[in-house]
Amino acid sequence: MSDRSASPAPSVPAAPSVPRWPSGYRGRPATAADSAAVHRLVSAYERELHGRVTAGADHVTADLGTSEREPSGDAVLVHDRAGDLAAWGRVRGRRATVHVHPGHRGRGLGGALLAWTEARARHLGGDRLAQTISDEDLAATALLRRGGYARLVTEWLLEIALPAAGPVSEPPAGITVRAFRPGDEEAAYRLTEDAFDEWQQRRKTYPEWARHTVGRPTFTPAASPLAFADGELVGVLLSLDAPDGDEGYVERLAVRRDHRGRGIARLLLHEAFRVFHHRGRRACTLWTHSDTGALPLYQHLGMTVRRSSTVYGRALDAE
Repeated sequence: MSDRSASPAPSVPAAPSVPRWPSGYRGRPATAADSAAVHRLVSAYERELHGRVTAGADHVTADLGTSEREPSGDAVLVHDRAGDLAAWGRVRGRRATVHVHPGHRGRGLGGALLAWTEARARHLGGDRLAQTISDEDLAATALLRRGGYARLVTEWLLEIALPAAGPVSEPPAGITVRAFRPGDEEAAYRLTEDAFDEWQQRRKTYPEWARHTVGRPTFTPAASPLAFADGELVGVLLSLDAPDGDEGYVERLAVRRDHRGRGIARLLLHEAFRVFHHRGRRACTLWTHSDTGALPLYQHLGMTVRRSSTVYGRALDAE
């Protein structure tokens, strides 16, 4: 008989408790096969709140990011008795996303999903959680504030009308610009993630980054100009353009730190606006937030705020 004491078993995070859904509702894990249903729900939410839909179907697909057969423990769907999708929630890293269908608001689903996101984040080892809420969604804002969430940053959806092609900017000395080509993916990933490291909460893996950018069906290389200095990539703009839409969208814009302040961002934006105009788009939009300090640049180019959101966050207490 050995006199050595047994080694303690490795600790395994406890599974999050099963949420208590309001009476008449049931939840289940989501899969990528649910992306169309989730997009319909998000569209109904945006249409009710803002009068128009901005979230693309491929954005929802990228957010789910799972196989069609394998359920994701990080996303949950909530259905009513009739089987209709009433709400959904997702946790990725320190960020949560929740939408409740307008026809099911006021029934406790928002509070139940808030509890689910916090439990899921704890299970994943997170110590903080944040959620972006439209400033027009007063009920969700009040719910988070009651739950101890504090304002972190402001986000703005900006737009610019494209009645004309716009000015053609001359590149700064030593800078050349061309459209995105196959083979540019890895370099664009490194540059944009390096730039976003200054304010993002975690660095994306390449597959995750590609799923939200160059891997989306709406990614538009022609409207995605790149800037080079001595053959090195120093500026990236990645655009999306839905065939059935009337607006172009700038998904990513980044300039390498040692080349900022030279007008490269302005140059890339003018090129994207020009391409979108020639594609018949009436406007171009993009999101930015207060941590980037880029709002004055966009406003100087003639972009205006269409709507705003606020990111709320809080520390997660141990269960």
